[in-house]
Amino acid sequence: MAEIRFKKPSYPVSKALRGYLMLTNREIEVPMSYSDLLHHHSSVTLFDKKGNDTLWETLIYGESDRKFIHDCLRKEYAQLKVDGDVSVIEHLYIDRVDYCLYANTHPLRVRIVNKLNDLFDYFYIKQADMSRIYGMELEHLLSPNKINYLVKGATLIEEHIQGIPGDSFIKEFLPKNEFNPLRVAKEFVKFNERSLVQLLGDMRNDNFIVEVIPDFDELYFRLRAIDFDQHCYEGNVKIYMPQYFKENNPIINLGFKSMSQVLELQYQKEERTRLLTRVRAASEQLPMLLNAMKKEILSTEENTRKLSSELADLYEDDRSLQANTMGDLISTSLLMLEVQPMRKRNGERESRRVVAK
Repeated sequence: MAEIRFKKPSYPVSKALRGYLMLTNREIEVPMSYSDLLHHHSSVTLFDKKGNDTLWETLIYGESDRKFIHDCLRKEYAQLKVDGDVSVIEHLYIDRVDYCLYANTHPLRVRIVNKLNDLFDYFYIKQADMSRIYGMELEHLLSPNKINYLVKGATLIEEHIQGIPGDSFIKEFLPKNEFNPLRVAKEFVKFNERSLVQLLGDMRNDNFIVEVIPDFDELYFRLRAIDFDQHCYEGNVKIYMPQYFKENNPIINLGFKSMSQVLELQYQKEERTRLLTRVRAASEQLPMLLNAMKKEILSTEENTRKLSSELADLYEDDRSLQANTMGDLISTSLLMLEVQPMRKRNGERESRRVVAK
């Protein structure tokens, strides 16, 4: 079973990462920082439609500050969505600003509404954490998902990722049994492989969403990470494999019931091949990112040594033992894409199937 015992420290954005963000147009001027938004007058508890405490608070700003703050937030949304052209979103208004009480970086969530049709969207303003940014950028380059975010100083602005929260999907959708279970199991295998290769940790069911895609004959699914706070920090390799989190067992059990090991290995290989294709397609941008990442201190020496040893054991390849930083381990992990997603134990071949206890 995978278990995270201690809270990961936040790492400020380094000079090397800042240079990369500027080259890729992620670093821009913004009218309001994360710390500015914390100067609120009061707050009220936010409840969901069923009356349950969401563990978010809605911030209330003073009358004299509210208009200025809302105008700044509209401009930031325009920077995120339409390259800063405020004239395109004149019909949008800020409905509320929520503050999260439990997440590592205490994010702010902004709800913005279209007054022409009452449709709404969200975006997030957070404290910039270097490991989170590296995780999002790798996800953007190497996964089938694109991530829209901006950085300025210690402020991180992120687009909302739409989908059914993994815990809600497991609780409300799976019991209905109105889908082909193999479709969900297949996507979980691929999600597990992407998380491992990118060293994206803590992918329990409340840290990913499920996209449900109707096709002409069946429902298709995609699992997508939404939390990158535990990217390449922990020393336990199981942290980077969603299959080891007991919260994900209902989906894992679908795999046991509907998928043979032959199929599982096929889907692992398919995903690794797609990742390798994306690595080659990002041959200009990815080396810049990795060169910056190799210089960073993103974890403790103990965690780095432990993870390098466990990856060497997992892949039966000693190249990871030469790593000095988590950036080195990411580079080695990408080199392992050409390695079959199987490993030997006592002379026998076995896949990485497991149910967390």
